[in-house]
Amino acid sequence: MPFESTAPAVPTVLAEDDHTKITRWDFAPGATTGWHEHEMDYAVVILTDSIMAYEADGEVTEKPVKIGDSYLRPKGVQHDVRNAGPGPLSFIEIEMKRAASTPEE
Repeated sequence: MPFESTAPAVPTVLAEDDHTKITRWDFAPGATTGWHEHEMDYAVVILTDSIMAYEADGEVTEKPVKIGDSYLRPKGVQHDVRNAGPGPLSFIEIEMKRAASTPEE
């Protein structure tokens, strides 16, 4: 079940090619991504100190995050993310579309 939201989080695609998509997400207090599922494995790098709430599989996790914190997630997990802090929350999301090809030897 998605979080109650004060506003939608704002995604800004920073770069994209055949292998990778990099998106900056900006959240006002109470903003959410909305319920969604990634089709690619991805990594997140936190840009602001805040409190992030994450809901998946019927469980809610809420924890403080600091600038530079990072984590990895596999594709296929339905979830919602909410800024549970009093100030802004921003992070970079790096989605791996497919493995980069290696030069032929």
